[in-house]
Amino acid sequence: MEISWPAVVARRMRRHFLTEPASSPVDAVRAMCGAHAQVLTAGEASVALRVKDATRETVQNDEGLVKTFGPRGTVHLLPREDLPMWTGALSALPAGPPPPEIMRMTADQQNAVISAIGEALSDAELTVDELSVEVVRRTGAWAGDLVMEAFQTRWPRWRQVIPAAANAGVLCYGVNRGRLTTYTSPQRHGSFEPMDQQRALSALLHSYLYAYGPATPQQFARWIKSTVTVVRPYFDGLPETEFGFVAPGDEDFTDEPVEGVHLLPYFDAYGVGCFPRELVFPGKALERATNRGQAGNYPLLLIDGSVAGVWHQKKSGRTLQVTVEPLVRLNRARTAALAAAVDRMATIQSTKGSLTVGEITVGPHA
Repeated sequence: MEISWPAVVARRMRRHFLTEPASSPVDAVRAMCGAHAQVLTAGEASVALRVKDATRETVQNDEGLVKTFGPRGTVHLLPREDLPMWTGALSALPAGPPPPEIMRMTADQQNAVISAIGEALSDAELTVDELSVEVVRRTGAWAGDLVMEAFQTRWPRWRQVIPAAANAGVLCYGVNRGRLTTYTSPQRHGSFEPMDQQRALSALLHSYLYAYGPATPQQFARWIKSTVTVVRPYFDGLPETEFGFVAPGDEDFTDEPVEGVHLLPYFDAYGVGCFPRELVFPGKALERATNRGQAGNYPLLLIDGSVAGVWHQKKSGRTLQVTVEPLVRLNRARTAALAAAVDRMATIQSTKGSLTVGEITVGPHA
């Protein structure tokens, strides 16, 4: 199948609700295959900018979303209804390299910890210290051994199982208790079972291809943090284009290009999940807006679907001061569209926007 790169860009932009808004945060997050929420404020902004008149508060109040562990083992917002697929698919992926010997657990010990987490969180929201007490009480002192090096301290052995507990469907994030993070069970909002692993991973691949396709096995493996060997069989029989594979029955492309100026926050799904990097981040953007090809470290200026600069924000009272460093020349129309994008980002954060166009001297994650 022969398609043009502008057609690929146009399709991805439309499916990410970056040309027309989604009707709800859940629809937006589902279309993105999850919203990266390690920096929660950025994740909420990513979702809100895809929903008409939405703010971060709109996203926070949507009970159809759950904060949990997603692709690459990082914190994501996911649709609650999709947890059977996500838990089934993520639990299908092989474990990474073994931890240092002092940290290791047997399979029985790991299963015991997951069961203990599920029991402790079945009707509660607990801080990590409270959960630690419950896990050790239900399993044994070995689970509380301080063997995990972390931030100039040591964590108890059981904590390495938290992502696996999320993948098993018994743990997600709860409501913060002041500055303290809490965990709870997603089963409290309706019981579910993880989907059959092979069926779930196939369904997740098709969702990814719908949002980011065409894509190759190498690109999907990178996005989900697995290996080509693991994911390659799931591509068998899928339609193929010169840019990669697409989902079954999803071979429609339009030649109508997209136009527009967008500001995407840190780790926005569009920048993280779209490949090839050298086409999504053309020219100087590949070096300026990625970390050796790794996307997400910089908020992105998007022009007509391609990365064309970076930006930085700073709150000052009720004003969101936004500095944008474009890598292409901005004409009058694009400058006006950029100002509108700044105002939209400010509204999402319940502030007023102020735009400065110039060089950004701070580093990533600033």
